[in-house]
Amino acid sequence: MAIRNGASMAGYKHGDSFSTADYKHISKPGLSERVIREISAFKDEPEWMLQQRLKAYEIFKSKPMPKWGVDLSGIDFNKIRYYLKPTEDQFSSWQDVPPEVKETFDKLGILEAEQKVLAGVKTQLDSEVVYGSLKNAWSKYGVEFLSMDEGLKKHPELVKEYFNKIVPAADNKFAALNAAVWSGGSFVYVPPGVDVKLPLQAYFRINAQSSGQFERTMIIVDEGAKVHYIEGCTAPNFSANSLHSGVIEIFVKKGAQCQYTTVQNWYKNIYNLVTQRAYVEEAGKMVWTDFNMGSKATMKYPSVVLAGKGAKGEVLSMALAGADQHQDTGAKAIHLAPYTSSTIISKSISKGGGRSSYRGLVSIGPKAHHSKNTVVCDALLLDPESRSDTYPVDKVFNSQVEVQHEATVSKIGDDQLFYLMSRGISEEDARKMIVNGFIEDLVKKLPLEYAVEMNRLIDHEMEGSIG
Repeated sequence: MAIRNGASMAGYKHGDSFSTADYKHISKPGLSERVIREISAFKDEPEWMLQQRLKAYEIFKSKPMPKWGVDLSGIDFNKIRYYLKPTEDQFSSWQDVPPEVKETFDKLGILEAEQKVLAGVKTQLDSEVVYGSLKNAWSKYGVEFLSMDEGLKKHPELVKEYFNKIVPAADNKFAALNAAVWSGGSFVYVPPGVDVKLPLQAYFRINAQSSGQFERTMIIVDEGAKVHYIEGCTAPNFSANSLHSGVIEIFVKKGAQCQYTTVQNWYKNIYNLVTQRAYVEEAGKMVWTDFNMGSKATMKYPSVVLAGKGAKGEVLSMALAGADQHQDTGAKAIHLAPYTSSTIISKSISKGGGRSSYRGLVSIGPKAHHSKNTVVCDALLLDPESRSDTYPVDKVFNSQVEVQHEATVSKIGDDQLFYLMSRGISEEDARKMIVNGFIEDLVKKLPLEYAVEMNRLIDHEMEGSIG
């Protein structure tokens, strides 16, 4: 998520400064074994990774398209370009970044955010990370913040150990697609006991139409360590649909803590289909904070696998669906060990005929005695044409547990509007205030600078919502 006084992700949509003529390589449309081998060869990968890709490709071809969730009929895999290389190299100095790329990210305030509030930053344009940094204060403690491609080269055995471990290629069709054509993303390793007190940020931008972005992110937080990772996502206004299908695997070791925040503001012709899962060991804690705006359709269900005694998981999710949008979001909490706890708070806002859905799974295994789960789903409808649905599933295999689920659907009340407008506030501003109050408890989970930007994005989305 970029921070910039006077500008924001909300205000920058077109990215006209960067054309496809500037790319170093663009694959031909369509997916084939040739394309996969081409990607692997470009990256000079070890043979085992190529074999992983080819195996995943076979799985992808064998799996049917999901019949549930959002309408995916607009995706044509034969028209998508699966690999676009915008620059020859990744740069560690902002001054070395090519001017046309720099202009794209400078408008989004990346450099300013890096200097003020971040421990490190990665920027990805289409298929490749083009710029990356990590402040010396953290690198001297052994913190690694690399592109996934760098991680594979520098730590091949570690990547081989954890790659596809909690999100196997066979998990779903789009996880298989990612495993076959992944490029870019982040590799993060935090050594035992290290507390990275400032966030790490990755910024992902799709800059070419009819293309796919398939980043792969792996985060390993060793025993007693702490880290907060933030990703921001945007794309310009295209005339043709594009596809974003990322995979995130996070490993939280004994007593460690990780927070993963997504602030998504894709343009409304992006299919956003993401698989993200965390494996939490004894006394560890995982927090997903997930803000979803933009995109044509989103399917995303952050998951926590509570594998160690006393492990904790939180998923805090917000989705805003406008006209011609379907946000199908939610969470999964898998309790495998005793004395584990999970909390899922999901808030959705639907306006202009948009549709939001909560889709959740809570599974408490036979060994997970004395575990607790709480699910709260709140939906706010801003007009009669909009829609909200809830699809919860609870699977409980132990009687010594506590499971709670509550859901509410509400609309902006005339009495609320009257109260605010009677004090000189316009109707549009009154609606914004009510919406911001509705999501306030989730926004509080963000660092101050990001909370301010999140509220700005909400205000931007709410503009013109009257009538």
